[in-house]
Amino acid sequence: KRKQFIFAHVYQDDYVPPPPPAPVTDKPPAPQKPKAATPAAKPYTPPSKSTAQPVKPHMPPPKAPAPPVKVPAPMLGKPPATPYPPKGKAPSPAVKPPTPTPYYGQLPPVKRQDCVPQCKSRCALHSRIGLCMRACSTCCYRCKCVPPGTYGNKEVCGRCYTDMTTHGGRPKCP
Repeated sequence: KRKQFIFAHVYQDDYVPPPPPAPVTDKPPAPQKPKAATPAAKPYTPPSKSTAQPVKPHMPPPKAPAPPVKVPAPMLGKPPATPYPPKGKAPSPAVKPPTPTPYYGQLPPVKRQDCVPQCKSRCALHSRIGLCMRACSTCCYRCKCVPPGTYGNKEVCGRCYTDMTTHGGRPKCP
């Protein structure tokens, strides 16, 4: 109100007072007519009695049991004759002769001064060359033979080379 008063004093010519507020009445609002409700779904109708028969599931007609099969009666008399074994002995399968051990031929005896170079080539791939050289030289001096290659072929040098063992029973010659 103070603003209106100040405002009215400053601008007296143009001032228009606001309209009075409308009188307040305590009337309740008028009741509205409810709209007719439309059904969302079709109403349920009970099934009517009809003359159609209920449908049965299709079932094949039952099969008649098969007639019993007649088993032939056992024959009374001699059983069928079995063939007799042959009177002579069947030949035995040929016996394979044992395969002989391969013959490598006898190597010429090695001279004592040739043992070291031959043992070097024999022990070239050994993991402990010094140990192999010592054993190979000993075997070469006694048996006068060194097998060819770096491993195996001990049979070439004969029983002297193959039968030489350590105190533990292991083969001595490489």
